[in-house]
This record gives sequence, C-alpha cells and structure tokens, in this order.
Amino acid sequence: MRILCLGDVVGTIGVEALRRHMPALKKRYSPDIIIVNGENAAHGKGLSMQCADEIFAAGADCITMGNHT
Repeated sequence: MRILCLGDVVGTIGVEALRRHMPALKKRYSPDIIIVNGENAAHGKGLSMQCADEIFAAGADCITMGNHT
C-alpha cells in the first residue's frame, strides 16, 4: 500500500499549491490513499468547510487536524 502524506497546508497559498501539484504527485507516486494535514488551511487558524472542500477536491482522501482546531 502506498500512502502519500502532505502537510502542513497553510492558508490560501497552501491550498492552491496542493491543487496545482496534486495531479503530478498522484501520477508520480500512484498512492492508494492521500492524507493531508489541514489544521492551518484557513489562514493559519484551523480549517473552514470551504478549505476542506477545496482540499478534498484537490484529491485528498483524509484531512488530519491538530492543536489549532
């Protein structure tokens, strides 16, 4: 099983970078599951529904959180 773990996605720039680079990462590594740390995706202060939707749309299967949640 191949697991691709990405993070820490921080702010709009991080979400955009994830969206831009995810297709190449998926092609290169052929992961079975993609885990993204999104605890700072909403301007470095947690995770909003919009950011979560964008991370999932980029190809994440799972979003992990941390102490900023």
